[in-house]
Amino acid sequence: MAAPTVDWDYVERAKSGELDLRWLREWNSEWGVKATPSRVGLTMRDIAIGSYGEIPETAPRRTMAPRGSEVDADVPDMGYTLNSKTDVWADNVMDLYEEGVSRQWSATRDIPWSEIPEIDPDLEHAMCQLCTLLSEVEMIASDFPAKWMWRINHDYVEAKMFLATQIMDEARHTEVFRKRALANGGGLGKAKAVTESFLKLVLDAENYAQGSALMHILGEGLVLSLFRAGELISPSPVEKKIFRLCMQDEARHVAYGTMHLRYALAEDPDRIEEFHQYLDGGEEMISALFATPEVVEPIAVLAAGSVDGAAVMGGQAADMLLGRVIEEYLQRCDRAGIDRRSRIKIPDVLGNYDAAALGVTSDAAVSGLN
Repeated sequence: MAAPTVDWDYVERAKSGELDLRWLREWNSEWGVKATPSRVGLTMRDIAIGSYGEIPETAPRRTMAPRGSEVDADVPDMGYTLNSKTDVWADNVMDLYEEGVSRQWSATRDIPWSEIPEIDPDLEHAMCQLCTLLSEVEMIASDFPAKWMWRINHDYVEAKMFLATQIMDEARHTEVFRKRALANGGGLGKAKAVTESFLKLVLDAENYAQGSALMHILGEGLVLSLFRAGELISPSPVEKKIFRLCMQDEARHVAYGTMHLRYALAEDPDRIEEFHQYLDGGEEMISALFATPEVVEPIAVLAAGSVDGAAVMGGQAADMLLGRVIEEYLQRCDRAGIDRRSRIKIPDVLGNYDAAALGVTSDAAVSGLN
């Protein structure tokens, strides 16, 4: 790309006070279209008015020019590859962005680290193993959107802005769980190949749609369920606050992914088999995760309050949690417009869910170990 030509004649005229002012006289904006702040302030939805609020189905150019501005004909091409609204859009993305920026918290200041009590060594190790897993998996939800965000056309800037908040959220989650593992003397636990394999599946997704379905619908949905359970089984109020704060962030990410898939399928129902295939592969990975001691047993130990009790009460609690994970996952799929009950790959013996009660008819689910 050639460097822009400097108009030296204009430079000399401007020095002598001879301004051009065509930008002022030839104004083509919607003059008088005025945004009105809502109760919480001036939101992105408040300024989505007139032509400025019209999101194109296909972006007319690949530039960083603000949507609605008057663009030079010779602006450079930025090389964006996600140039359709169905690629990234969700009808709730503006509201989720506003919530994301208003509810940021600090893993340094907002957690009462000095109040962590000394707990039984087995419980400490269980908490640290769970924190190791969560510190590991949370960063994929930063790395994946960061990999694709620069490819998203600027006409869908609200989606890019929301993903920027997600990147910050997930960095903070990785931070807070790493800090908890190291704050009370337990240290980091084991990282398993099966976990890394799922993360690689997401990061190596061939397109944004595939990675988003695997990460937002399946992976982050599972983590959201773990956060809910973590608040319940935490050994002290410190961990309860960690899980509660992370939960509010994760709920936004899952809400975006669910509504993004819903929008994509509503606009093009013929893509449903494509998304089914994405989730087929992801569920097989999740099944292996549910059969991993380093994932299941820390939850059982924390739920029971001891190693001795984990085999009975804790095991039942872990089964209930995994069953809840499956139920919530199927509900998200329903909201997104994709019915997984006839295809789910996670056997009911792993999640300990009532296949019949949930309307699951998949052979792979109801006969998993037969």
